[in-house]
Order: sequence, then C-alpha cells, then structure tokens
Amino acid sequence: MLAWGAALLGAVGYGVASVLQGVGSSRATGPAVLRQPVYVAGLACDGLAWLASLVALRDLPLFVVQTVLAGSVIVTVVLARVFLGARLRAWDAAAIVVMVAALTALALAFPAQSAVTPSGLTGWTLLALLVVGLATAASYGRGGSLLLAVLAGAAFSGAAVAARAVDLTSGLGSLVGQPLTWAVLAYGVVGTMAYARSLERGPVGPATAVLWSVESVLAGLVGMLVLGDAVRQGWGVVAAAAVVATVLGCVVLATGPGQHAVDPSAA
Repeated sequence: MLAWGAALLGAVGYGVASVLQGVGSSRATGPAVLRQPVYVAGLACDGLAWLASLVALRDLPLFVVQTVLAGSVIVTVVLARVFLGARLRAWDAAAIVVMVAALTALALAFPAQSAVTPSGLTGWTLLALLVVGLATAASYGRGGSLLLAVLAGAAFSGAAVAARAVDLTSGLGSLVGQPLTWAVLAYGVVGTMAYARSLERGPVGPATAVLWSVESVLAGLVGMLVLGDAVRQGWGVVAAAAVVATVLGCVVLATGPGQHAVDPSAA
C-alpha cells in the first residue's frame, strides 16, 4: 500500500508541476522564470514526485510505476480545466475513463515484488547512460523536439531501472558507494536537460506524449526481461492491453486543449 500510495502521489505531483511550471513560464522566459514563485513551486512538486516514484519502485514493477506516473496527464488536464478554463473534449473524458480502468487492471495484473539484480546490470546501465548522454549532447544543438523527447524518455527509463536495482538493505554508506545510485542522478540530469530542450523546440503536448510513451514501455520491458518483474499467471493479455490503453490515453490527453492551456508557447 505504501508503494501504491507513493506511485499515485508521484502522478499527482508531476501533474501539478506541469500546470505550475506552465503558468510560470508564461509569465517570464529564460533564467528569469526562476524568479517566478509559481514556477519554483512546480520544480518542488517535480522533486517530491520523483522521490515518491523512487519509493514506489522498491516494491512495484517498472511497468506499474511508469504507467501510473504517465497518468499524471490526467491530473494536468483536470487542473487545467478547473483553474485555467481549458476546454475538455469528449475524447479527453473518454481517455480519462479508459486510463483509470487500465491502471486498475494493471494493479491487478502485477503483484508487488522485489527486483532482482543480475550480474552485469551495473555495467550495461552505465554503458546505456553513456550512449544516451552522448546522443543528447549531439542532439542538443539542432535536434528536433520529438527526438529530444525520445531521449528524455530513454534517460528517465534508465533512471527508473537503476533506482529499482539499487540495494537499499546495507545502509546509507553502501548506498552512496553504489554506481547505480549515481547513475540514477546522472540519468535524471540528462533526462531533465533533454526534456527542457524538447519544450524549447516544440509544443508541450506531443513532447509529453512521446516522453511518457517511451518511458512507460521501455522501462517496463527492461523490468520484465532483466529485473524479474512478472505478471500474474493468466493476466498477460490484460496487462498488455492495459499498458497500450494507458499510452494511447496519454497521447490523447497530452495533445488536447488541457495541455495547450499550460503550454508556454501557446500563451
């Protein structure tokens, strides 16, 4: 229950952060945005949501945590409707219902379980970090918004994988000494830079949809293939359908008026 509560808290935090940062970015540009209290509050919500996701990753499979976090677009759309007067389409309402049902099915399909850490995982995780980091650096200057969003999704997937594999049983000293701990932070920095650059190059809706789609599917697959995340017997089709439904719902909501209401480029 603690893990599920943390995952839901993370989704709410990310959703609130999107609205606050969107409002703050519409009032200032560049470094000046950091002088906007509402924008700083959004960054704080992002940080709390990230910490909550790390708690959730200790006991819940990656597919579950990442898909629940993708549900943050529901929070963004609802808040934009209530506080910013954004229009809610019939498609948006249907997407919200479908996503809630899909997340419920996902909760039933994946039981709580601890991750396994196979030999060689640290090396492969660091190698992937190097590849994603170099690709982000190469694309930062002229890369398109969607390419940067894909790289951000890959980076945040890496952070989730590393966080789930970190050993928390040996105390703080051991935690600081683990390469995977630092990989989580490094992936987070790369993902944040790539996503911020993506938003500079294009609207928030498509970038957010691509980010959450890549992050949910990529991290989930690594969790099942490498970290031992397992679906309940006989629930494979249900789990796959739930993930697809959530990603599609995320795309619908991320490209709707609810996201454009907090899009600085549309302000």
